[in-house]
Amino acid sequence: MCKLYYYDESGFCLIPSIPYAWQRAGQTTGLPPDAHTRRVNVLGFLSREQGAFFQTHENRVEKEVVINAFKQFIKTQNSELPIYIVLDNASTHRSKLFKEAAVKWEKSKNIRLVYLPAYSPELNLIEILWKMIKYYWLPMSAYGSFDTLKQELSNILDLYLSEYRITFQ
Repeated sequence: MCKLYYYDESGFCLIPSIPYAWQRAGQTTGLPPDAHTRRVNVLGFLSREQGAFFQTHENRVEKEVVINAFKQFIKTQNSELPIYIVLDNASTHRSKLFKEAAVKWEKSKNIRLVYLPAYSPELNLIEILWKMIKYYWLPMSAYGSFDTLKQELSNILDLYLSEYRITFQ
């Protein structure tokens, strides 16, 4: 027996995730240049059976931020079962500092990291969660202001598994 979690980060900004848009011939649809300036990054751990753990961060996601998210997640775990965490090959996940922390987690907390093959996000189940939030659950009204976006995103994360749910087959 073990626990299995999928880990990843995703960013949210004032540009809605719309896969395409119609425009008249000869016209260009554009977005204001300042829409890219601020982002809410969500660092998340998702399990089919054990639920989820999220941490938000408004600045750049550096290796120290990822390590802190892992530490906070590990604090919530109180099982003797080994915990496997599936993650991608982002540079923050492969940094020397992160790898050193991972060795400590394996020895002291029974945490084992499983890296996905390169360029295979479809194997990380948490990617489905990011897609659902961006394309289905975040209302268009969330993009009115950065504060509104943060609040709507916080609501979705808080209500994941009660009002917002993914059924994995």
